[in-house]
Amino acid sequence: MRQLALALVSILVVWSTVAVAQQKKLVFIILDGIPAQDLERVATPNLDQVIQKGGYARASAGGQKGGYSESPTISAVGYNSILTGTWAHKHQVWGNGIESPNYQYWTIFRYLREARPDAKLAIFSTWQDNRTKLLGENLPQTNYLQLNQSLDGLELDTLRYPHDAQSDYIHQIDQKVAEEAATYLSTQGPDLTWVYLQYTDDMGHKFGRGPAMDAAIQKADAQVGLIWRAIQQRQQKGEDWQLWVTTDHGRKEPEAKDHGGQSEAEREVWIASSASGLNAHFSAGKGAQVDLLPSFFRFFNLVVPEHQERELDGVPLTGPLSLSNLTLVGKGKKQLLIWAPGTQSETLSVYWSPTDHFGEGGSDEYFFLGEVPSDAKQYALPPDLGKKAFFKVLVVGKYNSANTWRVAGKK
Repeated sequence: MRQLALALVSILVVWSTVAVAQQKKLVFIILDGIPAQDLERVATPNLDQVIQKGGYARASAGGQKGGYSESPTISAVGYNSILTGTWAHKHQVWGNGIESPNYQYWTIFRYLREARPDAKLAIFSTWQDNRTKLLGENLPQTNYLQLNQSLDGLELDTLRYPHDAQSDYIHQIDQKVAEEAATYLSTQGPDLTWVYLQYTDDMGHKFGRGPAMDAAIQKADAQVGLIWRAIQQRQQKGEDWQLWVTTDHGRKEPEAKDHGGQSEAEREVWIASSASGLNAHFSAGKGAQVDLLPSFFRFFNLVVPEHQERELDGVPLTGPLSLSNLTLVGKGKKQLLIWAPGTQSETLSVYWSPTDHFGEGGSDEYFFLGEVPSDAKQYALPPDLGKKAFFKVLVVGKYNSANTWRVAGKK
């Protein structure tokens, strides 16, 4: 364990020594169920402004297809993968019912609240469960997480927003959510804000690809514009703002109506950001939903304690990387770790653990296996490990770490 602690010292610090710039402000927006090809086809002038500041790339949802981390391409599953930086086998949200989330895997809201009790946190959402179930506001399992501002639950107000067959009420709620978010951002300058807009998903389910979906995307873009202009107003005050906009899943071809499966179209998402320093992992389209959380950490200069950092399934989309796309291949006594190296050659340290106590609130002991040049792109595990039905592997570099699991019967 001492070796592991030493290897992680360059990327991990305790909460008390984390220096977080007070003027750093982050907003992320989830526009529900917009396929990348549709977004790219439709005129989105506001989103284009954001992209000009940073960048845009396709990315993936759904975890490892056919593997232990495979996750349904369903809305709440995607939201929680973004929030926690882990796939469903860890956070345990398997559908929109959100029946038994594993709150051992913290959301970005809890990470920032625990690190900075004075941080101003906000959510504006066209779905109340995002706050009450995923973030788990005021639940003992989340240490009674409290937000400073929230607007949600309007979908339950059938007097103000009577439900209609064409789901226009959802568009009206989205508009209210976006307007209120923009006002709060411009006047209060919260540190972390999540905005969730739903209408595009409703149009996808009802009509699939076509004029109705195109119009919904344009409406969503106009709502992004409200938020982007509020951010620009705050930037004039000398604050450092970062905006990320993404979607939660693709849609099944050819109609582009449904989702939930593992087709490439359902797994394909996209990420747009105003962030500077987007890296090659992002621009090559190798990013994933779980990469957003560590990207948020990097922006906030927020580095998490060792036992939590080594559970993250994502890597940052900004700045340098030591490795990405860590995968375990092979069977039996011949199992091989493979990865994509960062741009700078370095020495990586490899560890393994026989247990998964973290998910139950416990701790896992990691054992040192060896070192390997990052440019080697692979590492052969000891044959004895092949006899085990389960184990975790952790690879640690200068800039980030990555983990993968061996689960019998899964790739």
